[in-house]
Amino acid sequence: MSLLEVKNLNISYPTRKETIIASKDVEFTLERGEILGIVGESGSGKSTIANAIINLIDPPGEITNGSIKIDNSELRDNEEIVQKIRGKKIGFVFQDPQTSLNPLFKIKDQLIETIQTHLDLSYQDALTKSINLLKEVGIDNAEKRIEDYPHQFSGGMRQRVVIALAISCEPDLIIADEPTTALDVSIQYQILELLKDLTKKRNLGVIIITHDMGVIAETTNKVIVMRHGLIVEQGDTKELLTNPKSNEARSLVISVPPTNKKIDRFKLISPDGKEITSDSKNLTKNIIKTWGKRENTNQKLLEMIDVTKIFDDKSLANNFSFGSKNDSTDQAVRAVDNVSFELFEGETLGLVGESGSGKSTIAKIITGLVRPSNGEILYSNASLYNSRKKYQIDKSRGQIQMIFQDPYSSLNPRFKVRNIISEPIKLFQKNLSSNELTQSVYDLIDIVGMTRQSLDRYPHEFSGGQRQRISIARALATKPLLLICDEPTSALDVSIQAQILNLLKDIQDELHLTMLFISHDLPVIRQMCNRIVVLKNGSVCETKETEELFNNSEHPYTQELIRLMPKIESIV
Repeated sequence: MSLLEVKNLNISYPTRKETIIASKDVEFTLERGEILGIVGESGSGKSTIANAIINLIDPPGEITNGSIKIDNSELRDNEEIVQKIRGKKIGFVFQDPQTSLNPLFKIKDQLIETIQTHLDLSYQDALTKSINLLKEVGIDNAEKRIEDYPHQFSGGMRQRVVIALAISCEPDLIIADEPTTALDVSIQYQILELLKDLTKKRNLGVIIITHDMGVIAETTNKVIVMRHGLIVEQGDTKELLTNPKSNEARSLVISVPPTNKKIDRFKLISPDGKEITSDSKNLTKNIIKTWGKRENTNQKLLEMIDVTKIFDDKSLANNFSFGSKNDSTDQAVRAVDNVSFELFEGETLGLVGESGSGKSTIAKIITGLVRPSNGEILYSNASLYNSRKKYQIDKSRGQIQMIFQDPYSSLNPRFKVRNIISEPIKLFQKNLSSNELTQSVYDLIDIVGMTRQSLDRYPHEFSGGQRQRISIARALATKPLLLICDEPTSALDVSIQAQILNLLKDIQDELHLTMLFISHDLPVIRQMCNRIVVLKNGSVCETKETEELFNNSEHPYTQELIRLMPKIESIV
């Protein structure tokens, strides 16, 4: 008898205009001790199936046909049984850890409540179990951190807490929906090893929903590929990755950034099996007319000199707004520690390191969102901060722009795309006529490969990949010389990621942009960057040319990062 058996599962969402089919005739089984991967692009129905198993389909969605059995007990239309087993027999790790945790309660309270709901343990025993769970998922100083609230953890740390919650009642089945999206390579490795160990030790069944083909390759026993609610291919993981039969599976495999070599561009395959070619190089011609042709001089554009940033719990607001205070306090966190590096015109410099290494803080310092405690940042040989550590925006005048990790939270939900793109243009080019402004907006939406009709829509009407394209258009609106990309593809499907990375490469080649590329995804960094700076605990471990770093790294931490990254070498 299989642990989980899904048969002929149909899920639909009736709307006023049409009925959207989220899954159709989905069938699969999961045995104890087995890890099943479900992959597919956004909207393929992956998460919908996972939610259906624990009866969490949002209205007006409904299961119109099919059967879901766990240990031969029918779950469909049986809320009483689902409530009993949800949390105890089935653990769930959601994609966004921030929405999975109650911001008003300490981590301790949330773990203890979950444990005591399903297990007959005293408060003290539940507390001890909670501390051990945090240690098991790799949280240091668990006795102290268990007293913290969710907002006091980084994204990766919050995901570890969510996994601790999922395994707290020793379930038979764990469903992990994008469990490692927000994690760096070393933490991702720990979490995946933890899931593999739990599968063996407790004879669990595990379903991993992900767009990371490296995770699929190194973790799962079998894999399902979905598109538009249908299973287009399923089978043994190794067989499917090395010899995919469907165009959808082939497209996913071929879009993965290789870990063993650098390539010029990512290959993309359409659902009908044809190779997709990008025309963004042609689209940049209009932008070049407006901006004027640029030439790379290979001069030093940006220099960080002994930059330090200290955050202080006691005076965080003051530290954020007015510079560092009380640096010597025991509460101080040295987020960036004497960091120095140079960035030259026309190159892409990568910043890598795990959560808390200072990558995003450095980006925020360069853009004036966070003020440094010490050190100097030079842009075109002019200091970006004055003697009182106040950002001098006139030194860059919009020439430094940033693409954020989460495009949805960085776009104003009340603005149409037209206004989102035109606002920075109006700020920095006050003399433009209405026609010139409109043409600039058209050129920018063209270059990122979206239709001009999309200008009259709002951010919530787009997919994640489309929203990131809008973010790129907005960043280019001020004619920047330096583009800072902070994890620009971490939340995207592998095929959409390949499209965005190709787009960034084309734009850089044609417009001679300089890029600071921040990521914990080492295969992506290898494909995008000329040089790489490796950070750990706010300090620089190593700086080298990309291929030299991957082939002959010297620092033990760099070597460990490279060793731990998930590897999938496509042979299709």
